[in-house]
Amino acid sequence: MSTPADPIERFLASPAYGVVGASSRRHKYGNKVLRCYQQNGRRAIPVNPREQVIEGAACVASVLELPDDVRSISVITPPMVTERIVQQAISKGIENVWMQPGAESEASVEACRVAGINVIADGSCLLVVLGYRER
Repeated sequence: MSTPADPIERFLASPAYGVVGASSRRHKYGNKVLRCYQQNGRRAIPVNPREQVIEGAACVASVLELPDDVRSISVITPPMVTERIVQQAISKGIENVWMQPGAESEASVEACRVAGINVIADGSCLLVVLGYRER
């Protein structure tokens, strides 16, 4: 199987996704990203150390606890937190990291590139690409 050349296509080829910064508060982007995956029939696991379940999906406390079939993570955290998340992603063997607008930092993007991770940090938004609908 060949790997798609487009970074977003590569990201979306994962069998499951981690949503780092998922929130139980429906107005927050971390919640909207999780619901967007769900609306599109994709398996998404929320990553939040303070919640048990968000939008009906069981949470894990960190990227290191994600199931092995999660190859892509969406990151919706402040840039300083994103830098720690990227280190966990490298340790876990995550292949694709999509830093949602506002989550990126130069250090986190460079760390992904050095580690050979497909990184999306150009202002692209998953909610736009997959067509999120507020319900």
